[in-house]
Amino acid sequence: MTVALIAGIITAVILVGAVLIYLTMRNKASDSSATEDALGRELTNVKVGLDEAQGGNDGAKDVKVASGGASAKVQDSSSKRFYALGALAAGVFAALTARIWSLQVKSGKGYAEEAQDNLLTTTSTPAPRGCIYDVRGRELVTNRSSQTVLADPKVADDQDVIMRLAAVLGIPAPIVSQRIKDAAGGAQSQRVVAEDVRLRDVAFIAEHADAFSGISCETRTVREYPHGGLAAHVLGYTGSPTDDELAQAGFGRNIQSTDSVGKSGVELTYDGILSGDQGERRMMVDAKGNVVAVVGETMPEKGSDLHLTIDAYAQSVADQVLAERIAPLGDIGTGVGVGGAIVAMNVKDGSIPVMASYPTFDPSYFTNGIPQDIWDLYNTDESNAPMVNRVVNGQYAPASTFKAFTSLAGLHHGYADYEMEWECGGAWDGFGSGDIQKCWLHSGHGFMDLHDGIVNSCDVVFYEIAKAFYDHGPEGTGEVSETALQDYLAQFRFGNPTGVDLPDESAGRIPTPEWKQEHWRNVPSEAYWRGGDYTNMIIGQGDVLITPLQLAMAYGAIATGDLMKPHVMKEIRNSDGDVVVTAEPEVIGHPDVNQEDLEYVRESLHDMISESHDAWPSFAAQGLDAAGKSGTSEHTDRQDDAWFVAYAPYDDPKYVVACILEEGRSGAEFAGPIVARVLGALFKGEGEDAETLEVASISGSSGRSVAVKSAGGSRTD
Repeated sequence: MTVALIAGIITAVILVGAVLIYLTMRNKASDSSATEDALGRELTNVKVGLDEAQGGNDGAKDVKVASGGASAKVQDSSSKRFYALGALAAGVFAALTARIWSLQVKSGKGYAEEAQDNLLTTTSTPAPRGCIYDVRGRELVTNRSSQTVLADPKVADDQDVIMRLAAVLGIPAPIVSQRIKDAAGGAQSQRVVAEDVRLRDVAFIAEHADAFSGISCETRTVREYPHGGLAAHVLGYTGSPTDDELAQAGFGRNIQSTDSVGKSGVELTYDGILSGDQGERRMMVDAKGNVVAVVGETMPEKGSDLHLTIDAYAQSVADQVLAERIAPLGDIGTGVGVGGAIVAMNVKDGSIPVMASYPTFDPSYFTNGIPQDIWDLYNTDESNAPMVNRVVNGQYAPASTFKAFTSLAGLHHGYADYEMEWECGGAWDGFGSGDIQKCWLHSGHGFMDLHDGIVNSCDVVFYEIAKAFYDHGPEGTGEVSETALQDYLAQFRFGNPTGVDLPDESAGRIPTPEWKQEHWRNVPSEAYWRGGDYTNMIIGQGDVLITPLQLAMAYGAIATGDLMKPHVMKEIRNSDGDVVVTAEPEVIGHPDVNQEDLEYVRESLHDMISESHDAWPSFAAQGLDAAGKSGTSEHTDRQDDAWFVAYAPYDDPKYVVACILEEGRSGAEFAGPIVARVLGALFKGEGEDAETLEVASISGSSGRSVAVKSAGGSRTD
């Protein structure tokens, strides 16, 4: 800008000077001509006067020659024009001088900084993400080297280089050209042409640098999963940032379009910790934006490492046993159920050593962008949603597993005690409405107290307790509110997220009269709260929804008396290996439960397993003394879901495990053995030979399913 300004000033000066010279010479010529004309006229007059004098009779006359009048007038006019031009020239010079002062002195510093910014530009270099480890330091997610071919933006105009690259890399030339023209990372940023390039191709490019002007090769890092799809839903995956993610980057986080960001699981929850600090490359560019030279470079810094509470060995057992139960031949439906979830929690500190969901996926599919055919496959109804983490996002009717909590509610309000008995004939119409509700055992259980009602999962016992809540509510004596049962259940956090450190946790649902009125606002006949709503809810049916994680946390409170906040993060270590953050146990609730009532329910849950013909053999095979409950939630349009939840050891509880099998039919028969195997794996993983236990590699779901044949029959628990 300064050079152009100086050139303009010089041009203006030359033009003004030329005009002045021209006008001066013109004025001189005009003055000379005017003087000569005036003198000629005077001389003519003199000659005429002499001629007349010589020819006259009386002799000569005096003659006076006037030589100054006309000349003076011409000179005066020329001087005025000259002064005017001088004033004009002075004004032009004054204006130019003022402008030069403004540009060079007043604003000079700002223009100099702008010029420097235009001369230099900065681009970022992606940082390696931190690694992820299990509770014993075993690798779950690492980084591997990837040979990456990069191109300067100017290569987009060099068709020869593009053709050579296409030939060496085996990529069609139009795709190479398109990638080089992609300016998403910045106008001067180097463009990624190919990743995971063969070393021999990298060597060829380096050896023939003259033929590949503007092309460079770097070793970058990409995510690697040593155990395939192990704990895939906990770990999550990474991908390129969306426009919203670029715009909503958190404080202190600089996200570039060329970065990889967490999309799900802990990769998303702890993205800011795992991401690291980008490197910078400062380059000199010319007026056209072409890179002239690299003047400085800062290397990227790896992100912090994340250590999880996940036990890789027990996790691999859980992932395997789910797949074996649901898809033993590779396709969903070739076993029992169409989907499922398992979660284990340490009841003492809330840590999560196991979280498995099936069908699952392999996060390595997302390393360089998921192939379109895999993405399309995983978004079909046939695949049964492999990307969904059923532990925190699956919402199911809890069925008979809910009876542990509704038992405590009945004891708390006095609608049940240790001596009270009820008769189960297999069917019940306590409201006298003609709307008969059945027990799962249609032949009936006979006389049952609450302990037997829990052990045998007798529905009629719980129908009677539900009727007592209705009879003492607003429709009866009014001794308790219409939400007395719901309020008691809320102590165990049902209907609320647990707060686990994973994204998008579902809250579940405990229905209330207010909820029902809103839900059925367009069908007034269905919006009224009835006694049948209590009897459905008290056995975990109807409109009740929970997640497997909520059930595990709530059973942990039965085992210990405390609600522990679940978490999957154990600690965070910086790039030097120092522990900078450690997860601390957090008690998030103390349910108001009478201790004698709690012991009564615990003993009933213990006897439920020990007296179960279906469940007990699996727990005995693992050497476990456990307490728990089965459940089978009924559906009108598909087969029943199977539940089982248990904690062990019974005398000194440490772990609780909950499992659901979608369309798994019987909780005790099919879900119970899974829970027993996972509990056994957890205690085995703590043994002296824990370090020698093999962690299996887990395959992603095939995405295929076969029709599930109806097994017939009805609930068995």
